[in-house]
Amino acid sequence: MQSFAIRLGALTCAALMFSGCVAAPPARHLDAYSFSVADKAAETGPTMVGRPYKSKGDSPSGFDCSGLVRYSYLAAGKDVPHGTDALRQRTRPVLVHNMRKGDLLFFNELGKKYSHVGIYVGDDCFVHAPSTGGRVRTDSLQDPYWKKHFLGARRFD
Repeated sequence: MQSFAIRLGALTCAALMFSGCVAAPPARHLDAYSFSVADKAAETGPTMVGRPYKSKGDSPSGFDCSGLVRYSYLAAGKDVPHGTDALRQRTRPVLVHNMRKGDLLFFNELGKKYSHVGIYVGDDCFVHAPSTGGRVRTDSLQDPYWKKHFLGARRFD
């Protein structure tokens, strides 16, 4: 009799455990923990800090500014073009006070509009691949140089 009771208890526990695996959690619960593609790109970019600058580069062996954007967005699951003009054409303007992580920040360097791009990572900071001989780094939009050359923020739809 005791053996029967133990078996019945074990079967009941097993049935309860397996029945809990049948129902999926509500979609609301899953959405609360998911990140947007832009958030993921903003997380990937800083992991490349210290990587070398390489003209037309879009891999950890070397990046140019738009190559870093492309790599970061590809890692997040979105295929975006390489090149500042192409990135500008595929995005829409965003007001500075509405910037979110993952937005693209465009700069005027050497007198050429939209010649440099970085990824906004929050707190007035962005990650970018600055120039030949340089390395991927983060900088502040409050830095006088970047503040002077800042053209605006843009976002993928």
